[in-house]
Amino acid sequence: MITRRGLLKGALASLGGAATFGSYAFAIEPAWRLRIQEYVFTPPQWPRSLKLKAAIIADLHACEPWVGVKRIRQIVNATQSLEADIIFLLGDYVAGHHFITGQIASNVWAAELAKLHAPLGVHAIMGNHDWWDDLSAQRSGKGPTIAHQALEAAGIKVYENEVQRINKDGQSFWVAGLGDQLAFHGRGVDDLDGTLAKISDGDPIILLAHEPDIFHRVPDRVALTLSGHTHGGQVRMFGWSPIVPSHFGNRYAYGHIVERDDDPSTAMDRHLIVSGGLGCSIIPVRFGVPPEIVIVELGGLLTA
Repeated sequence: MITRRGLLKGALASLGGAATFGSYAFAIEPAWRLRIQEYVFTPPQWPRSLKLKAAIIADLHACEPWVGVKRIRQIVNATQSLEADIIFLLGDYVAGHHFITGQIASNVWAAELAKLHAPLGVHAIMGNHDWWDDLSAQRSGKGPTIAHQALEAAGIKVYENEVQRINKDGQSFWVAGLGDQLAFHGRGVDDLDGTLAKISDGDPIILLAHEPDIFHRVPDRVALTLSGHTHGGQVRMFGWSPIVPSHFGNRYAYGHIVERDDDPSTAMDRHLIVSGGLGCSIIPVRFGVPPEIVIVELGGLLTA
């Protein structure tokens, strides 16, 4: 028989559980946890003889108290300790919410990111918040954004529908970086076809695209697409996120996604990795998808 005392105990237990969940999701996971998420595989378009270790930083959303200067230094030091061949920065360096105690100037966070170094360089693209928070760019309808200029001033190469050929151990691959797909709250500055048209040979391609939604259009000529933006939904349970900032919902929410075009006789698997990112957007809450630095190792194992 259910008594009043039993109901009260159950209610108090529920409130306590909710408070514990809220405290962890608001105060601990977003600001204190940091994991290294590793993927080791070889896409069919990538030669096994070309070994590459890439570190990926996405969605920094620099601000106090969540991702302040001390936290950025921790992220930079952790990334450097991984000894990657190449480092990719996937956009959204500026804060994406109003639950902050202080802004961090672009030249300050860019100077911290400038401490990153790798044998094959550090390569960056912009994210939607880098555009949305730049009122001058929004008014003029064009870039470069303040974040773009800050990174370049700090010596980091920024791509906007550009490509660069990279050489490693006598072999080559291409880095292609897209402009942001949501730069003007829906109207993007991305040009996938024009960007890939700049590639002059058959060497493998790594595509940097802040939002993963472009992936359904990416041809299997591209060995690997790297994206951020979704933060894994910020709340993720049992491989599912209730809210994902993507037209495709959970399809491109998080992790290593492999898809194949309709004709299996001619198409190859297409590979996408969506980072859970480091900061927060809208509200500073994370649960089940802690801030992460991603490591991708290519050229070692055959794809299953």
